[in-house]
Amino acid sequence: MNSTLQRRLTSWYDANARELAWREPGTSAWGVLLSEVMSQQTPVARVEPIWREWISRWPTPADFAVASRDEVLRAWGKLGYPRRALRLHECAQVIVAQHGGRVPSDVPELLALPGIGDYTARAVACFHFGQNVPVVDTNVRRVYHRLIDARFLPGNASKKELGLVADLLPQDGSGPKFSVAMMELGALVCTATRPTCEVCPVRDLCAWQQAGCPAPSEEEKAAAKRRVQKFAGTDRQVRGLIMDVLRKAEHPVPQSAIDVVWPDAPQRSRALYSLLEDGLAEQDEAGLFHLPR
Repeated sequence: MNSTLQRRLTSWYDANARELAWREPGTSAWGVLLSEVMSQQTPVARVEPIWREWISRWPTPADFAVASRDEVLRAWGKLGYPRRALRLHECAQVIVAQHGGRVPSDVPELLALPGIGDYTARAVACFHFGQNVPVVDTNVRRVYHRLIDARFLPGNASKKELGLVADLLPQDGSGPKFSVAMMELGALVCTATRPTCEVCPVRDLCAWQQAGCPAPSEEEKAAAKRRVQKFAGTDRQVRGLIMDVLRKAEHPVPQSAIDVVWPDAPQRSRALYSLLEDGLAEQDEAGLFHLPR
């Protein structure tokens, strides 16, 4: 099945791939790395304009490494999980200090960079440097488990999935295209809740289809529900509201400017303290709050 699967998916990708900014010819390894970090748990439509702004403002790791932390956090805006922005900043500084300002191509060296995990390291190695390494994100996991295991829901992520996906990779040099095609199929066709199987290029090869499209068990559905992260009413939402105040402020702000964003004082205090602990906010000697500098 592998050769048919590989041929069909890469042909489908050629005809259906989205035109994303970081897929444009000439995109640097740094541009690919930025796109992958920004796109984690964030819709592509929100990422693309900010990515374009960043790559114009800081086209190389060296440019980004000398930016101030408050500049970085303001530019990150509302992409979410702002610690990613500061880790990217650290990452750029290490790239400059240890790699001469060039993003390394080797997976172990990429993994050694601050804030770079299994997925991002392999994505950069594969999509920019053309290495035939497995790239496993949420979309790829979903496609794999439906296609091979006849499971509608992929279950918990595990390290062994890297090996399982690696077994599907072609060895003729088209591995990177196959990898991005798997990802694109999950994003556009084999989606989480309503897959459009009627237009799937590998529908007849899909184990889930051959099994009669079995629904997930109640236990599987309950486990999937537990994995979904809530946002409304959580400390994460409150942190975001406080960060919004600090990003918009031209000068340090008093506690009263933060108190108005959320009515629950203990939760507000907890969220603010966590921002201070994470280095996303600072308090000066006058008791005023501001972004780190």
